[in-house]
Amino acid sequence: MATRRFATTSAATALRGSTPRLAGSGSASVPVAAAAHLLRASFGTATRIAARGTSRAVARPQVLRRIAPRSIRWSSDSAAPGGQSKIWNFEQIQEAISSPPGSKPKVTIIDTREPSELSSTGRIPGALNIPIASAPESFHIPADDFADRFGFERPPPDGSAGDIVFYCKAGVRSRAAAQLARLAGWKNVGEYPGSWLDWVAKGGKIER
Repeated sequence: MATRRFATTSAATALRGSTPRLAGSGSASVPVAAAAHLLRASFGTATRIAARGTSRAVARPQVLRRIAPRSIRWSSDSAAPGGQSKIWNFEQIQEAISSPPGSKPKVTIIDTREPSELSSTGRIPGALNIPIASAPESFHIPADDFADRFGFERPPPDGSAGDIVFYCKAGVRSRAAAQLARLAGWKNVGEYPGSWLDWVAKGGKIER
């Protein structure tokens, strides 16, 4: 009996010791912590969806056909944190970058990949870079700090500068970036779910 109680106590102690803790959580700013959590959640959701598809493919290949539309609907779900994004396609992005300077409505295209990725592949012409994985707090820091860090002025949150459209490699990081921007109060937020892979596959122009 004593041996059983000792084993139970030891297991409980080990479990408590393995529980992850947030370092410095008492001093971390709430918006930055929320931003990081949202980004991790977006990657986690995409990973779980992919894992389900992989694990079921051997037994029932037809399940894969059900997963794809569900993930597309989620990217524009009005119940997502911060509301709903406008969804852009290849043709709309192509039209936006072909518009002459000063034309309205103005569109700011944001590439959310890491700088090393842009150096390797190039970007959609005119796109600005905000690497959301390494800088998830970008829409919560002061405007001056943003300009110093990225080298350009952050689009105003009231939508007066037109639409902001996010893209990445395959639509996961851009979805997280759009949610972070909406949660921080930005208006006229959009996503290009097809992102870089769709842009290249359809022969879009590349700026290097």
